[in-house]
Amino acid sequence: MKEKIKFALAKGRLAEKSVDILEKCGIDCRCILEPSRKLVMSDASGQFEFIFVKPSDVPIYVEHGVADIGVVGKDTLMEEGRDVYELIDLGFAKCRLCLAGYAGTDLSSYRNSLKVATKYVNVAKDYFDSKGQNAEIIPLHGSIELGPIVGLSDIILDIVESGKTLEENDLCVLGEIAKCSARLIVNKVSLKTKAAEIKPLVTKIDEIIKNV
Repeated sequence: MKEKIKFALAKGRLAEKSVDILEKCGIDCRCILEPSRKLVMSDASGQFEFIFVKPSDVPIYVEHGVADIGVVGKDTLMEEGRDVYELIDLGFAKCRLCLAGYAGTDLSSYRNSLKVATKYVNVAKDYFDSKGQNAEIIPLHGSIELGPIVGLSDIILDIVESGKTLEENDLCVLGEIAKCSARLIVNKVSLKTKAAEIKPLVTKIDEIIKNV
């Protein structure tokens, strides 16, 4: 009897793109895109279970083995720092983790602490520590761009897709920290105990991504 495989997914674009890939793998899971308040659903065969969580929680569920596999942005992986296997760059949900602020802002000119507003607190700490620069990290969870505009921070650290929001608020990218996209992650124990089910699926997904 095959082991049940559990996925942790974030509803929205990541789930929609994930379903496209899983359908190509032969998993009938279109039903999970239908309007519903259900937090746990199964595919038609019952072999695959889908747990819907906040994007930032996907690595947590996978690390603790509640889910065997997850789809999550690289930015979230960097921030959470969870003990999971990152196996495949899925190539969608592309963005950049960037420093942004007003044009002409010279980061090296700040002799005292540079004030940085961000929801990526751990990424920011690691980045500025690696640069040997003092930085006061100010946690924000919405409208990060407001930081420099209202004087709460000197700059922000956030994901940038088109850059339009920055432009509309007279801000610009000052530096790029990392290129990000959706990643397939797997629980370390599950990869061993459910290898017969997980490894062929991972291989299929990898082949699909390479042929896109």
